[in-house]
Amino acid sequence: VQLQAFGGGLVQAGGSLRLSCKVSGINFRINTVGWYRQALEKERELVATITSGGLTNYAGSVKDRFTISRDNVRDTVYLQMNSLKSDDTAVYYCHVHFRGRDNWGKGTLVTVSS
Repeated sequence: VQLQAFGGGLVQAGGSLRLSCKVSGINFRINTVGWYRQALEKERELVATITSGGLTNYAGSVKDRFTISRDNVRDTVYLQMNSLKSDDTAVYYCHVHFRGRDNWGKGTLVTVSS
């Protein structure tokens, strides 16, 4: 299983970024995929997940600002992040749980300047 994330960068507070993650090596369309993040000196935390049927789940801190979506033709999961805050600064990882194992991408850094 390979997960390759794109789209991180530096953005001012209040701005937007869109992350994407290409997943290969699995039947993407039948798996739940998600985004997690890890800020400096903090534990990794859930940001959002999306099931094969399109049901979404968000951390309270990002609800109404972030939107997760998926493209089952391109085997890609997206995270649209709006109204970014300095607290959103972190390395963002895409994730899929497959055959009893957690699979992670390398992560993409998002830095929000205030």
